[in-house]
Amino acid sequence: MLKNFFPNKILSLNKNLFTVLIVIMISVIIVGLINALITSPPDAVQGNSVRIMYVHVPSSFIAIGCFGFIGIASIATLIFKVKIFPLMAKSIAPVGSVFCLISIVTGSLWGKPTWGIFWVWDARLTSMLILLIFYLAYIAVWKFIENYEKANKTASIVAIIGSLNLPVIKYSVDWWNTLHQPSSITLTSAPTIHYTMLVPLIIMLVGMIIYSLVIFLMKYKTEIIKFKIDRKRNEK
Repeated sequence: MLKNFFPNKILSLNKNLFTVLIVIMISVIIVGLINALITSPPDAVQGNSVRIMYVHVPSSFIAIGCFGFIGIASIATLIFKVKIFPLMAKSIAPVGSVFCLISIVTGSLWGKPTWGIFWVWDARLTSMLILLIFYLAYIAVWKFIENYEKANKTASIVAIIGSLNLPVIKYSVDWWNTLHQPSSITLTSAPTIHYTMLVPLIIMLVGMIIYSLVIFLMKYKTEIIKFKIDRKRNEK
């Protein structure tokens, strides 16, 4: 019965695949860092402090994307009772939370030379902090509620409510007068950032995505094994 819930290919993943992914990840990030720190030019206004962008922006994208997936998975869990999604969401939550924290910290470090202060209750910054709180709440539910079904339902509700914050993060710079600059990269228009900065930014994003994939697969594989062990224990 459990084999219908989980793709067996996940459990059959061997160390060679992870080794290849890790080598690719390290190679991509090294190339990205070389371009970000050496090849790309300083900003005409912000100078070299703009280089924080190459970590800050990809971290923000991944943090938002991971929680978006968690929200969709949670809706599918509550409505369609898809058993595979809770473990996928549970596995990707730590990845997203770490990148959310990195986004906030790097944004604060970037804000000091740009705005003259590490933190302001700006709409974008505040909504990212709220996202981190929802990440921590989601992870805490799984950690402290022992009953699987109760934890699954509670975590799904937390994730769905938290997902309402994602449009606020995205459009906060448009809805309110904020210190945070508008997005330089959108899906509906051409990038406003120069290609000498865009290329290393994309490379860093790809490297961080591969890192996220590696951690997710490791965590997901562990969660599947734990789930099977708990089910067998409960069946006895």
